[in-house]
Amino acid sequence: MANGKDKNNGGNLGFEAELFKAADKLRGNMEPSDYKHVALGLIFLKYISDAFEARHAELLADDPKAAEDKDEYLADNIFWVPKDARWSLLKANAKRPEIGTLIDDAMRAIEKDNESLKGVLPKDYARPALNKVMLGELIDLVSGIAMHEGGNKSKDVLGRVYEYFLGQFAGSEGKRGGEFYTPRSVVQVLVQMLEPYQGRVYDPCCGSGGMFVQSEKFVLEHGGRIGDIAIYGQESNYTTWRLAKMNLAVRGIDADIRWNNEGSFHKDELRDLRFDHILANPPFNISDWGGDRLREDPRWQFGVPPVGNANYAWLQHIYWHLAPFGTAGVVLANGSMSSNQSGEGEIRKAMVEADAVDCMVALPGQLFYSTQIPACLWFLVRDKSNGKRGNETLRDRRGEVLFIDARNMGTLVDRTRRELSDADIQKIADTYHLWRGEYLDRHSRESGNPETYQDIPGFCKSATLDEIRKHGHVLTPGRYVGSEAAEDDGEAFTDKMQRLSTQWREQQQEAARLDAAIETNLKYLGFWEPRNGE
Repeated sequence: MANGKDKNNGGNLGFEAELFKAADKLRGNMEPSDYKHVALGLIFLKYISDAFEARHAELLADDPKAAEDKDEYLADNIFWVPKDARWSLLKANAKRPEIGTLIDDAMRAIEKDNESLKGVLPKDYARPALNKVMLGELIDLVSGIAMHEGGNKSKDVLGRVYEYFLGQFAGSEGKRGGEFYTPRSVVQVLVQMLEPYQGRVYDPCCGSGGMFVQSEKFVLEHGGRIGDIAIYGQESNYTTWRLAKMNLAVRGIDADIRWNNEGSFHKDELRDLRFDHILANPPFNISDWGGDRLREDPRWQFGVPPVGNANYAWLQHIYWHLAPFGTAGVVLANGSMSSNQSGEGEIRKAMVEADAVDCMVALPGQLFYSTQIPACLWFLVRDKSNGKRGNETLRDRRGEVLFIDARNMGTLVDRTRRELSDADIQKIADTYHLWRGEYLDRHSRESGNPETYQDIPGFCKSATLDEIRKHGHVLTPGRYVGSEAAEDDGEAFTDKMQRLSTQWREQQQEAARLDAAIETNLKYLGFWEPRNGE
């Protein structure tokens, strides 16, 4: 379903939208939450089959015997696809009534031969309620994706489609969609600020894996190597965990993503690991997180979080998992910045006084599918004294916190949702990097003259601990950044007031003259009715 400019779906950035529109038409009366697994499962199957067939053809040309050796594929991070599970077979049988059974059989065969996919793939295409004509048409549609592309280009195209579909399904599902998907622009702010070039990257509530996909993209776009970062995550929703596993596989990303239905608080799968970068969008203000069973947990370094709200449990769980020079970016509800209920104010005070908080960002409203609750970003660090990052040593930021008020940024993309532009994201990230004492470009690094950070009224402010204490350890950026500075037009205040007063009197006189002229005309036309006293 590409447009005329791009028959192979490869170069046109709009083809994903066209493809989704076509796929959505086939959905009929099926709920988006159900259809999501049908469509994404087929896109994934197409991806692993394409990758297998491409490598199979290469091996056949070089050594036909090697083409049937599973290990040859595993060595290249390619899944083994048995003959009866390959896309070409499904495409040839797309119009047959038993197509659902053929897909289920293909999914089972792939899981059997690939340990890492056990329990991941959807296997209910044969259910009677699923329209088999729709299924056949969807196979035809997916067959056209990256049809003429080869190797990595095909993988990239299918990865983009999978990611785009995830976002669109999140929008269709509304509140439920937000449970598995963080909007791309929010993830981009976290990634651009944390810059996960190397080391371990972790998300304790990873949803469908968007944080990891954007982290890998960042590494590649900035000339790094994917192997320089190791990805770890945990997810308590089994269905969402399956989406994440497929999302990462379709991008060729190797990751250790754990699932258990108890969640990161009660069964921390990676309890003994520490991470260089943590990116997380936990569910906001969760009241039933089982905190009553965790009152003595060693993770609560700054105070025991209230049983009725998990926000400060998430912050402390994440801080617990930071490596000595680790950094974290966490999305939370705005209330977390100022709440004093159930001891939250005391926990926040302890975090600030311990220099655990590096930066606070207030986000604009309407960014999320799942909630209209205004959100903010917390950036936590283990060590602000030198903040080592790669080969750079950052400036000593102890006793300071950067506040960024981005509430006026972003543009509405539809009636209910806003997005931050690339320029917005860059401005926020650059402000943070300048404040940390980083070079923003190669020229400033080579010249040894980096740009310097400056407070911008109404947007950013570097506040001292004394200033934060005066505000009772409330971390709302609006309290610190002040009002946007009025533009200086060079006119002295007294001169401006005199000019505006004269202008106002002249406009009053002109209004009186116009009123009199209108009254005269109405009298002349016979429409004037005198009011009392006239």
